[in-house]
This record gives sequence, structure tokens and C-alpha cells, in this order.
Amino acid sequence: QVQLVESGGGSVQAGGSLRLSCSVSGDVWSKIIYCMAWIRQGPGQERETVAAIDADGDTKYARDVEGRFAISKDNTKSMVYLQMNSLKPEDTGRYYCAVDATDDCFYSKHFTREAESLFGYWGQGTQVTVSS
Repeated sequence: QVQLVESGGGSVQAGGSLRLSCSVSGDVWSKIIYCMAWIRQGPGQERETVAAIDADGDTKYARDVEGRFAISKDNTKSMVYLQMNSLKPEDTGRYYCAVDATDDCFYSKHFTREAESLFGYWGQGTQVTVSS
């Protein structure tokens, strides 16, 4: 079993920064293939993957956050992080940490509308609100 718990959300003004953390417990860290991601759901919007990292540490980003957000992981602490800089009001939403324990990260899979069904493990999410 894999359990995920997010923290670090909050309210910030546009241009500010936040760092989200996700504690990932379970045997996923022993796998050689997995995709860990941060997924955002804005008000009245569908969930969208904003950043992902695989077992090798390769990272991928949605176009609208590239250069502003950075995903990282610490295997020794079983943690995944999302550093968010230059935040914009459109970054507002609930941010979920999720894991696909069966595959590496692919733009063609994990950044599409069908991505939600690929991630078998989810946290409860943490709210991020960016005011203008």
C-alpha cells in the first residue's frame, strides 16, 4: 500500500512563493519505475498534471509552470516537493500528490486528460490560493 500526505499549502500574493511537500509511505521507493506527480484542480476546472518526476529523477512540467515550478524528491526521507515561484492567480487550486507505480513519466500519458486514471495513489490535497 502507498499512502500520500500533502502539506505546505496556503494563501500568498501574486509573485510570491510556496513549497509543497508530500510524504509518500509504502514500498514504491524500492521500485525502479514509477511516476510521482503534482496535480492541480482549479475552481471549476478539471485536474491537470503540473509537474512529474520519475525514479531516475527526470522531471517534466506543464507548459504554464515551466521555469516557475520545480519538482524534486528525497528518497531518503520518502518525500516529494514542489517549489512554486512567481505565483499567479491562475495557479490557485487544490494540489494533489499522486503516484503511478507502474510506469515512468510520459507527456503523452501523464499530462493528458486521461492521466487521472493512471495515478493509482492519491493524497487528500492541499489548497493554494494566490491573490492579485
